Amino acid sequence: MTLRPALKPQRRPVPRALRAVTTRTESSPATGAPSVRRRRRGTDRKPRFALAVTAAFFALLYLPIGVVVLFSFNSQKSLTVFKDFSLRWYSAFFRDEVLLDSLGMSLRVSLVAMTGSLILGVALALGLVRCRSRLGSLAGLIMLVPLITPEIVTGVAAMMLFKGMGITLSTGTVMLAEITFSISYVTVILRSRIAALNPEVEEAAMDLGATRWQALRLVTLPALLPSILASAVLIFALVFDDFVLAYFTTGVDPQPLSVRIYSAIRFGVQPTINAVGTLMLAGSIGLIALALFIPRLFGRRGGLDLLSGK
Repeated sequence: MTLRPALKPQRRPVPRALRAVTTRTESSPATGAPSVRRRRRGTDRKPRFALAVTAAFFALLYLPIGVVVLFSFNSQKSLTVFKDFSLRWYSAFFRDEVLLDSLGMSLRVSLVAMTGSLILGVALALGLVRCRSRLGSLAGLIMLVPLITPEIVTGVAAMMLFKGMGITLSTGTVMLAEITFSISYVTVILRSRIAALNPEVEEAAMDLGATRWQALRLVTLPALLPSILASAVLIFALVFDDFVLAYFTTGVDPQPLSVRIYSAIRFGVQPTINAVGTLMLAGSIGLIALALFIPRLFGRRGGLDLLSGK
């Protein structure tokens, strides 16, 4: 029996065009690597100019505030030479009856403005969300006007309104102006939160025998409680620090603390004013931090989501 030798597979010639394409494909990673590295190196490079501009911005913004805080602890009356740390000017502030009266007025105005703007803002937010007509959409746009209007325009308009109606500028006019100005903030914060609520929950409560008011009081408002509390703290901080609106609507005496400070620095900056400014800064930071942290206490997202009412 004769065994035939195995036939060797014959290699077919590869066309020149295919060989050229294969050669370019295999060599492209090696030849293109340096360009890819250069591109990656360019994207990873830090924008030095942008960093310098950002650093200069924050320095111009916060260095003056840091100087005020530093010299509020100065043992001397000088505003240019710092000697030793001391609480002398804080003690002087708490012994100044005029400044304490202004502090008390600012606290009263803030509490009243917070309460009034919360009541009206919650009602307005509910009405804007539940109203499906064109009138509701128009009212929603009009509600945003105070947010984009310069505060000095609002202050002058409020002063002219009170003067035209024959109302003497006093603590009451400051409260009315601050309530009017703060309603829009409460409405913006709560409007998105109300829109995110499931209306079927309130309808289920009414199917179980609750009236519309009971469903609102026992179902809707408890669901809105985190946003309401956060809005209250935020409005309190904004009103307490407000100067422009308070300046145009306040009377002679007593004046809010911000207006009193402005009146005092026209005759020269005193170290006591530095102490008052530091206390106001610390209080404002604490209140705003609390407003941003409140939603987390109820198991919801906090931080900047507060501004969108989520």
